[in-house]
Amino acid sequence: MTPSAARRVLARSAWAAALALALVLSLSLPVQAASSDLTTVIDSIRDWMAGILAALATLFLTLAGLRYLTANGNPRALEQAKDSIRSALIGYALAALAPLLVDILRQVLKV
Repeated sequence: MTPSAARRVLARSAWAAALALALVLSLSLPVQAASSDLTTVIDSIRDWMAGILAALATLFLTLAGLRYLTANGNPRALEQAKDSIRSALIGYALAALAPLLVDILRQVLKV
């Protein structure tokens, strides 16, 4: 398989995985918007946001690892794969910080 064909397969796989994740999440989202307790809704959003970010970071880290493996010694492709790995790690950091960011927002809004 040529490197360009491998990239196309990876891109299609990424889109398919993202669509599958979106479908699963849309079918399993709990209906808490009708809840009168705003704190419960905010906590639910926080948990979902952290989970979605962690899942996406895992997906992109996997794809970046595949890009690294299929770089075949090409310096440009290796650098792009390393940048993708760094971006996935930033995604993990955001997933870890999501609860903190929501708590800060809650303090600002005094909820």
